[in-house]
Formats: sequence, C-alpha cells, structure tokens
Amino acid sequence: MNNTHSSLIHLEQGLNQVIVGQSSLIKQLIVALLAGGHIILEGVPGTGKTLLVKVLAQLIKADFRRIQLTPDVLPSDITGTNIFDLNSRDFTLKKGPVFTEVLLADEINRTPPKTQAALLEAMEEMQVTLDGESLPLPELFWVIATQNPLEFEGTYPLPEAQLDRFLFKLAVDYPEPAAEKQMLLNRQAGFAARRGDINRLQPVTTVSEILQARQAVKEIDVDEKIIDYLLALVKNSRQHPELALGASPRAAGAWLQTSQAAAWLAGRKFVTPDDVKAVASPLLRHRLILKPEAMLDGLQMDAVIASVINQVPVPR
Repeated sequence: MNNTHSSLIHLEQGLNQVIVGQSSLIKQLIVALLAGGHIILEGVPGTGKTLLVKVLAQLIKADFRRIQLTPDVLPSDITGTNIFDLNSRDFTLKKGPVFTEVLLADEINRTPPKTQAALLEAMEEMQVTLDGESLPLPELFWVIATQNPLEFEGTYPLPEAQLDRFLFKLAVDYPEPAAEKQMLLNRQAGFAARRGDINRLQPVTTVSEILQARQAVKEIDVDEKIIDYLLALVKNSRQHPELALGASPRAAGAWLQTSQAAAWLAGRKFVTPDDVKAVASPLLRHRLILKPEAMLDGLQMDAVIASVINQVPVPR
C-alpha cells in the first residue's frame, strides 16, 4: 500500500524473528496497536510476555516504561505526585511512569482496585489529573497489562466494567516443540532476553509512522452489509443460551475498528467478513460472561465465541 504499511509488515517480521512460535499472537498485537487499544496479555510465567513488549517498543523506537504492580503500589506511584522542594520553597511535579509511550503494567491483578482505577482512568482519558491540573499523556500512549491465569490468592481481579476498557485479551500459550527448539538455538547463538541484547535490535518503524497508520486504518471502507453482519453477531452474543452477558455497544465499536485494522494490515482497502471473524476471540473473550451452568459443563469461552459466529450467516 505504501511505506508505512511496509514498515508495519517489517515490524511483524521482526517480532516473529525474536519471539518464535507466536505469529498469531503477534499479528493480533499489531492489530491492537493500529486500532489504538490497550491489551491484557495473559499467560503462565516464562512464556515471553515481558520480552515481547520490550522488543516491540525497541522496534518502533518508542519510550518504554515498566511497572511491577504489587499490593503496596499506590496510585501516585503510577501517576506521579507534587513534591515540596525545600530549596525553592515550592512544589515540583515528579511525573510517574504512566508518562510514556509504551507502558507494561506487569501483573495488574496483583494491585488493589484504587491503583487499578488510577491506571484505567489514564487509559480512558489520555490524561492524568494531579492537584487539579490536567496533564496530557503522549499521543501513542499504549498500555499492555499482564496477568498470570494460575494465581488467585492475593489477587484483585478486574471487574467487568474495567475489563471492557481493554481492547484485546491475548492468551500466550506454550510454543510448539519446533519453535521452542529454535528459541534454545537462538539462546545458544548468544541472544538472551537482557536489555543489552534488546537494545542491539534495529528499529524498523517509528512512533510517527504508527500514528500515520492509525489514521489510514480509519479510512478503510466498511460496506453496510458488513456493519449489519457485525451487529447481527453482537445481537447473537446477547441472546446466546450459554452467555449471561453479551457484547456491549463499546465492544461493537471496537469490533468495527479492529476489523478495519486487520484489513489494513492485510493490504486491503475494505473490510471482509473474515476480518470481522479474525478479531472476534481476542476482542470478546474478556467481555462476555458464561452462565454458571455453562461453566459447570466446562465450556471454554473461545468455543462459545466460535458458536456465536457460526450461528450468523455470512453476507454475500
């Protein structure tokens, strides 16, 4: 399509070279980046969640910060605070780590609701209010929050209303045997997940190009039949017998936006039903709620999402 599109393809290729065996996850991550939506990244320890975000920030030449969230982290540890300077006899603003372009919020479910809310407010408003003064965040500002799905003690699960503010929930699985072997070969060849090794990676695009791509995504054509198809899927999720909660209007808007991003990344100027289907699972798996009896039957959310899609005829 143009140089910006080529840069994003190079970004996808660059991530696949370092994060082996996660090509589907990486494509979904870039779709979320193009759509300008924040992400929950869920996976067991040691599956490369932090490495993935660090490498992505390096490849797009973005300012990167990481917060290790624990039960004692306060809202001011994220947003910053005004500190009294004894020399100048005045208050000086000490900005928190939220003032960055790519923010990794590690283990978001380990920090109390008040701190979670401070981060989510910054995500929603794209600004931070300190002592009555509103301070804008960088234009790219992108949050990737990680979760460990196995730990429940000492955690504070995000409520549904707050989960809805994340665009995608991406699941990081164990790599296939061949991919894991390649990871070991890469390590043997000298690449380790240390900051020095990551810094040696050459950027393939810039923040400015990402912002240009986001504008181009908004111009992708969406036929009225596709909009009707998407709305039929949303309605079906609300009426599905296995679901207690369906997709919200915010989810419908996000679904349209991410379908446009998927189409742009594929090199097309229009959205197809396949684009709508491709983003369904990461977009819906944290927004829908299974009925108790469906949980008892051991139904998996991704299987129910597939059922929601299969029940709606594809427009011709």
